[in-house]
Amino acid sequence: MQSDLLFNPTDEHRMLREMVAEFTRNEVEPQAAKHDALGELNVPLFRKLGELGLLGITVPEEDGGVGQDTVAAVIVHHELSKSDPGFCLAYLAHSMLFVNNFYHASNAEQRERYLPKAITGEWIGGMGMTEPGAGTDVLGMATTAVRDGDSYVLNGTKTYITNGCEGHVFLVYAKVDGRITSFVVDRDCPGFSTSNHIDKLGMRGSTMSELIFEDCRIPADNLLGREGGGLTHMMRNLEIERLTLAAMSVGIAERCVEIMVRHGQERVSFGQPINRYGQIQRYIADGYAMMEAAKCLVYNVARDVAPDVENRIGSDAAKLFAAPVGKIVADYAMQVMGGSGYCKEYPVERLWRDAKLLEIGGGTLEAHQKNLTKDLAKLYAL
Repeated sequence: MQSDLLFNPTDEHRMLREMVAEFTRNEVEPQAAKHDALGELNVPLFRKLGELGLLGITVPEEDGGVGQDTVAAVIVHHELSKSDPGFCLAYLAHSMLFVNNFYHASNAEQRERYLPKAITGEWIGGMGMTEPGAGTDVLGMATTAVRDGDSYVLNGTKTYITNGCEGHVFLVYAKVDGRITSFVVDRDCPGFSTSNHIDKLGMRGSTMSELIFEDCRIPADNLLGREGGGLTHMMRNLEIERLTLAAMSVGIAERCVEIMVRHGQERVSFGQPINRYGQIQRYIADGYAMMEAAKCLVYNVARDVAPDVENRIGSDAAKLFAAPVGKIVADYAMQVMGGSGYCKEYPVERLWRDAKLLEIGGGTLEAHQKNLTKDLAKLYAL
């Protein structure tokens, strides 16, 4: 009972989990291997997330969303990633990096223009922050925006952008007079283009490309908030981004534990199930313990993260601890399965490839270590 209250604090959370788990089993799982091989996002399936109300999960009901909290967002990412972390990453880029971020940075007129089509999935969204010369060093970004009458003119390039190939609308950070500022850019803006798909190791159920701005002219009304306000938008959204990425790692780990347990029971070697051997027991038991620890930490922190509640220590700690767990437990599962785990016939090798990104995206492990050291020094000084 106690654990259920942690992972499903309300009946609404429990029903959400059941709905997403069923959708994942019935519709996401059957297509995961195919779209991983193709390196493509399943766009029709993605739009079904809109039909379920999941694309605006953190948007208040009065603005067309379902008005759920950070725990609900964590639940969706946790469940989807049990079958297809790549597909889930496309969902994260749309629902967290664009929709959630845009909602809290925008005004009523901007919401009316963009939210309806983003929440249904008619327009797929993403976020442009990383640049060829500026990843973790956000302040080093080189993309600029200059006011010119009733427009802003953007120049620069963003790279490794999830949903870049299919996306119609992006929240983009650029410097105005040296200050990081947020804008909405869509494909109708002259001077905006995207590169070809950037092929990648894992998370292949989502696409990635560059966003290219060559004297890209956007309406002045597409400024989000005020000039120089982009860093505040970025920092506020990073907490829910990091928790949902951590939840993806938990989903990968939980699926891999399930696979290990079943394989350990069914596989017979030297006349008995391999789960009778200490080496295999270590992988199963340690994998389960790590997964449960990460799961508890992520959900515990998620209860204390909201648009008006800062918890950078918690979100950094949750992702720092949880992000490697998916990769480690997937590696354990592959070891338990032996040669079969290494083959594409089974999902473990795909989950293993997918898991690595979670140690990089949304802040590297090293960035979390730096943030935590800095923030904890201040906390203990008090």
